[in-house]
Amino acid sequence: MRILAILLTVFAALPAQSHEFWIEPLAYQVDSDGMISGELINGQEFSGAHLGYLPQRFERFTVAAGMRQNDVENRLGARPALNIDPLAEGLHVISYQSRLATIGYSEWAKFLAFAEHKDFADIEAIHDARGLPRTGFSEGYWRFAKTLVGVGNAMGRDFNTGLATEFVALDNPYTDDLSNGIRVQLFYLGNQRADAQVELFEKAPDGTVAVTLHRTDAMGVATLPVKAGHSYLVDAVVLREPDPELVGEADIVWETLWAALTFGVPAE
Repeated sequence: MRILAILLTVFAALPAQSHEFWIEPLAYQVDSDGMISGELINGQEFSGAHLGYLPQRFERFTVAAGMRQNDVENRLGARPALNIDPLAEGLHVISYQSRLATIGYSEWAKFLAFAEHKDFADIEAIHDARGLPRTGFSEGYWRFAKTLVGVGNAMGRDFNTGLATEFVALDNPYTDDLSNGIRVQLFYLGNQRADAQVELFEKAPDGTVAVTLHRTDAMGVATLPVKAGHSYLVDAVVLREPDPELVGEADIVWETLWAALTFGVPAE
């Protein structure tokens, strides 16, 4: 119990220091008789702390391939948190939905910098118009992360898994021609999210990371440049006013929903 308490304390402290959350497979392509293994990571610029398998921290953690879907199961606190047998040959879509967590802001500049970085226009005026304090307030946040793993022939398609916000890859990164980039479509509450900022983190084989900003079109689609042998984290955030019930339950004044998608591009 003491180990679990330490794990929970570390996990709870991370958001104040970090931003993105994602699933990072140890290998994006595996043989049909191999294992699908990956870390849950909280951090910045495609690098961060590896988190254990803690069911009390998520609402769902699933894997789907073709017509089959299973819950991702592991022992409490296990790392890597994702360590499963493939369901079949083909593309596997793994999705994760966190429970609500909160972060407090004691400095207005930190919240403002975050909001500007994630492209939330006029946040200062909106915050003030709601009569909110500039210090001593809290934000609630949800993580909605997906990763794509190719098993064997890696054939198949990504799909909308029903997360509150999520990316759907319109191209299979392991089987399709990506010479003109990979298309991803961003959804929020089942609807295409148009004109939204998309942050792309590109990790080279030597571990160096490049970050670029993109936007979705009227259909919620962004075409992202990719390179052979590199891996990618795609990130987008929704900032909204929480409903009154959640405000009362969680003592928050803002709510963020984070969509993340990771995949690799095969080496040539």
